Amino acid sequence: MKDQALENAEHAKFSDPFVTAKGETRASVPLSDPQTLWFNTGTLCNIECVNCYIESSPENDRLVYLTADEVSDFLDQLEARNWDVREIGFTGGEPFMNPEMVEMARRSLVRGYEVLILTNAMRPMMRPRVREGLATLVAEYGDRLTLRISVDHWSAEKHDEERGAGSFAKTVEGMEWLRDTGARMTVAGRTLWHEDEAEARAGYAGFYARHGFAIDAADPGQTVLFPEMDERVEVPEITTACWGILNKAPEQVMCASSRMVVKRKGAARPAVVACTLLPYDPQFELGETLADAEGAVQLNHPHCAKFCVLGGASCSA
Repeated sequence: MKDQALENAEHAKFSDPFVTAKGETRASVPLSDPQTLWFNTGTLCNIECVNCYIESSPENDRLVYLTADEVSDFLDQLEARNWDVREIGFTGGEPFMNPEMVEMARRSLVRGYEVLILTNAMRPMMRPRVREGLATLVAEYGDRLTLRISVDHWSAEKHDEERGAGSFAKTVEGMEWLRDTGARMTVAGRTLWHEDEAEARAGYAGFYARHGFAIDAADPGQTVLFPEMDERVEVPEITTACWGILNKAPEQVMCASSRMVVKRKGAARPAVVACTLLPYDPQFELGETLADAEGAVQLNHPHCAKFCVLGGASCSA
């Protein structure tokens, strides 16, 4: 049986933004090199996945649709604050549920940014109006627009375990349309099935070859394999000493280079949060403007440890 003091210490983990349960100084990450500004287009999604970190579904509207004008306001702020951002990212939910998704992408591309849209490439993207808009953007802006497709596993069987029967086939249909349109695609997969990385990448390589997708399975920027974010799994807290122990720098962590804009249900205005992975946790809401969001982020969440510092993952391209 565990000692009561040990149990109390475990329960105290991630409770103080500045001090760990062991009394050590918690690590923080300054916004040192902003490269990506993310927009959460809304948490509504056409499907409900088994392990969705943001709990997106056809019913979840905790984050409501952003508008193109709200995106333009933050693009203005980028210029005013002189952030040297190269990429605008859109995530959800399913971004193409938002009726202004194509227009939001267009406004970002017009300003000279690269644009990354995370999508399941299913029915919302395949509506005729959306396809027409996307085809126009691809024709005008080419590889400055990237669509990162959620393909949880390279096999239909395992992908459908997460996303529902028939999901894989519908996603492949969308990817084939994007291929034929000339759109640049990358893929986001998951590490749920106890494959080693070499096995997973070999599986994706075969999948791409079968369908003629110009995606490099060996390139972690084109085939991104995300670690799972299970909050029930015990993870260590990150202290200031960890940087030297892990031979890692704060500049390598995602919140050093990105922020995300969200709009909460019932809110008058959007807000800026520290991370794409933590849209609901109030301690990671930084304010309503980019100026408010320029401070350091305390790594006070299990996702900070498992996904970013120890997992080495990033949502950006």
